[in-house]
Amino acid sequence: MRDQIITCLILFCGFLAVKNAFIACQATNKNKILTGKADYILIKKKDRIMQAYRGEALLKEYKISLGFSPLGPKTVEGDGKTPEGIYEIVWKNPRSAYHLSLKISYPNEEDLKRARDLGQSPGGDIFIHGIGTGVERGALKSYSEMDWTLGCIAVNNDEIEELFSSVQVGTKVEIIP
Repeated sequence: MRDQIITCLILFCGFLAVKNAFIACQATNKNKILTGKADYILIKKKDRIMQAYRGEALLKEYKISLGFSPLGPKTVEGDGKTPEGIYEIVWKNPRSAYHLSLKISYPNEEDLKRARDLGQSPGGDIFIHGIGTGVERGALKSYSEMDWTLGCIAVNNDEIEELFSSVQVGTKVEIIP
């Protein structure tokens, strides 16, 4: 009888371990570390979320801050808006004032036309970047509650380190409203 109870306990513990592992796999991936290479980044402005993908597999999701006037697409230089459209990473800056940064290919042809029709400059220098050198790690919690960039996409310094090592020049970036 004792052996049967021990066997049942072992099986039950095994069941709980498998169940907990399954639940952990189904849970959000916000806290997991990004491993491997991402080939696509989706930025959802309304939700303040950036997602890194490899193929169709979601690798990681990040909470983000945007330009100080985030509604609508970036139209002209200085409008404080984060662009909307399809871009790519064109440069990885290891000496950024914002810890590390990934330059986005803004403006694209559509952005140029929109600004030209208004007789203005579309601006440029749109990056995915950290909070900044010398800022306490993890400090984005307070920063993510407001949009504070000039049109860029900001994550905390630990997160930009992850992205910087995972993303290559040429990675597609899609920014949607």
